[in-house]
Amino acid sequence: MITIDEMRELEFLAIDNGVSINQMMENAGKQIFRMVRKKTDIKNKHVVIFAGQGNNGGDGLVAARYFAEECPVIVLLFGSKEKMGPETLKNYAKIQKQITIISVENEEDLKKFKFQKGAELILVDALLGTGVKGAMREQIKVAIDYFNSLNGYKVAVDVPTGIHPDTGEVLEKACAVDLIVALHDLKKGLETFQEKSVIVDIGIPRSAKITE
Repeated sequence: MITIDEMRELEFLAIDNGVSINQMMENAGKQIFRMVRKKTDIKNKHVVIFAGQGNNGGDGLVAARYFAEECPVIVLLFGSKEKMGPETLKNYAKIQKQITIISVENEEDLKKFKFQKGAELILVDALLGTGVKGAMREQIKVAIDYFNSLNGYKVAVDVPTGIHPDTGEVLEKACAVDLIVALHDLKKGLETFQEKSVIVDIGIPRSAKITE
C-alpha cells in the first residue's frame, strides 16, 4: 500500500524517467475501461462518468473515450473547465465532439437530466483522487448524493470520493462503490476495501523507487 506523498513522489520520478503525466493518464483510463469490462458485462449498458476538474477527472475522461467504442457514454462534469490542468483539458477536448458532456453546478442542473427509461447503468466515480484537500466543494457533495441515489454497477477511480486516501476517514460523505480500480498501488486508507479493489499498472517504471 502507498500514501499520497509516496504516490506523488513516484509520479515525479516517473516523469524524470520519461513517462509524462499525459501517458499515465492515458494508461489509467484504458485500464479502468479494461477492468470494468473484465468484472461486469458492459453490453447494452449505459456508462455515466462523474468527472471532477482534476487529474482523477482526467482519468475518467480517458476511460469515457474507450467505453464510447462499445456503449453509450455520458459525462457529468462537476467542476470548471477553466480550472482543469493541461492534461485533463486535453482529454476533455478529445471527447467533447463525440460524447455528451453535461456541466453540473448544483442540484437544479441534475433535475433537468433524465436517463433513458430502463437503462442499465455503469457509474464511474472520477471526482476526487489523491489530490483531496480542505473542505469538500458543494458541487462534489451534490455529485456524491446523486451517485449514491442511482442503481447500477459502481466503480471508483483510485479512491472512492469522500474517503481520505491516507486515513480511510469519511470526510463528510462518500461514494459507495462495487469496485475500486487502484492506480499503481492501493492507497493506505483503503485497506478495508481490499476485497473490492484491483491494482492496475499506469506506466510508472519499476526503477522509480521512493527514497527512505
